Amino acid sequence: MRYTLLLHYPEMTAEELGEEALREGMAAFDAYAKALDDAEVLVAAEVLAPSTLTTTISRATGELRVQDGPFADTKEQLGGTVIIEVPDLDAAIAWAEQAPPAAYGAVEIRPTATRFVDGAWTEWTFPGS
Repeated sequence: MRYTLLLHYPEMTAEELGEEALREGMAAFDAYAKALDDAEVLVAAEVLAPSTLTTTISRATGELRVQDGPFADTKEQLGGTVIIEVPDLDAAIAWAEQAPPAAYGAVEIRPTATRFVDGAWTEWTFPGS
């Protein structure tokens, strides 16, 4: 089953975080990505640019609305995503628990509902559905 781990953590600039903490954080993320890759469960991992570079769009009112910044004003940001292919939710939880942001933020685990591969949409069946 494919899961996306949504990594949420306090948003800080490199200056606010400090050089040593930044270096330690980068090493922790590197070790985590390598562990996922070595276990052959890693599909993709991406760190997102700061939320200040975000553009949010909506057509909910019928007209295109373009907004600078994220939709929600929060102290935490969605800082990255990790997509893993594991047998079940328990395995996804075990990997999410090892994600560096679990120690100082939150990791949301979301099953993949559909995905586009080789020119076609594939729907997944969820346990209990």
